[in-house]
Amino acid sequence: MEKEKIKFLLLEGVHQSAVDSLKAAGYTNIEYHKGALSTEELKEAIRDARFVGLRSRTHLTEDVFAAAEKLVAVGCFCIGTNQVDLDAASRRGIPVFNAPFSNTRSVAEMVLGELLLLLRRIPEANAKAHRGVWDKQAKGCFEARGKKLGIIGYGHIGTQLGILAENVGLDVYFYDIENKLPLGNATQVRHLSELLNMCDIVSLHVPETPSTKNMMGPNEIERMKPGAILVNASRGTVVDIPALAKALESKHLSGAAVDVFPSEPGANNDPNDPFISELIPFDNVILTPHIGGSTQEAQENIGYEVAGKLSKYSDNGSTLSAVNFPEVSLPSHGDDVNRLLHIHENRPGVMNSINNVFTEEDINVAAQYLRTAGNVGYVVIDIMAKSPQQAEIVLQKIKALPGTIRARMLY
Repeated sequence: MEKEKIKFLLLEGVHQSAVDSLKAAGYTNIEYHKGALSTEELKEAIRDARFVGLRSRTHLTEDVFAAAEKLVAVGCFCIGTNQVDLDAASRRGIPVFNAPFSNTRSVAEMVLGELLLLLRRIPEANAKAHRGVWDKQAKGCFEARGKKLGIIGYGHIGTQLGILAENVGLDVYFYDIENKLPLGNATQVRHLSELLNMCDIVSLHVPETPSTKNMMGPNEIERMKPGAILVNASRGTVVDIPALAKALESKHLSGAAVDVFPSEPGANNDPNDPFISELIPFDNVILTPHIGGSTQEAQENIGYEVAGKLSKYSDNGSTLSAVNFPEVSLPSHGDDVNRLLHIHENRPGVMNSINNVFTEEDINVAAQYLRTAGNVGYVVIDIMAKSPQQAEIVLQKIKALPGTIRARMLY
């Protein structure tokens, strides 16, 4: 298919860098929306789209995927993919891409700034000053030097935070379900309770999974060091908000910073969908509207990263870093081959059936790349067909094979 006929649907005002990247790759059929669409508007807009790009407010559900009859891939211009029904995408052979690296620095910087402010009780002093209350005191205010920072989840953001934190004198400890190589002078602790008991600040950097839901509940918060600070810039389901509010009210914790919430408004300044939280009354809590990665630098980098993955999949079939799909990194195609993409159920006999088609048509295979993940298999095959008509015949035959989810010919 000619590139100008391939429609990209970009939602929620993704950065201009995404548009620039797609156009530089030859894709000009771009429908751009500054905000999220309603469910019905989304179903209509996505009906003829080959690719869709979104952020956190757009939800791709089973119903939306059912309406997306031509959809080839999804790009999440953010880290999280919980707004996408990944199982529904996988069943249809649709890879989902995200940007796991591009906003790492932005989130780490925000968390470091918040914990420094909270150590000095500046949010509380600021709130009082805005109300005309002059409250100058040193009680409960501390320098960062020599304090213990506990990082839960030592991934891209956790490691970056640890490096930045050491530069202001914090002693860094981390807990992760995997053994990780500590960077700088960081120390891995083996048990979550050990980290909670010893650290002055605890910062969460874990994904949203069944095992991380309410991982900071009443028992875990109670184990935290008296007067400690809790920071959550990971996922809204990770912290039990009522338990956190109770700990703040009892002054077991001296402060908190929360950027993500179990339920968040779908749009800015919507009077019909206000922000509601039990943490609003507390002056010693920094509340931010999910802006950890919301810097110009991060959004520009995310635009280039995700748009690049979508165009590369469209151009040559590469799926490296797809979150729900077999990962294949592919070389550029040769001039004398046709490249076929075949997505199928991961079961015995499929590859044998595909190769039998080539044998029947007397077609030589120049290269073949196969990967499986879960219930999905993905094979990319470069064939040396004798004519475009023969290549099309082969494509139709492998589309008809049992177990096929979808197949297409790139060139």
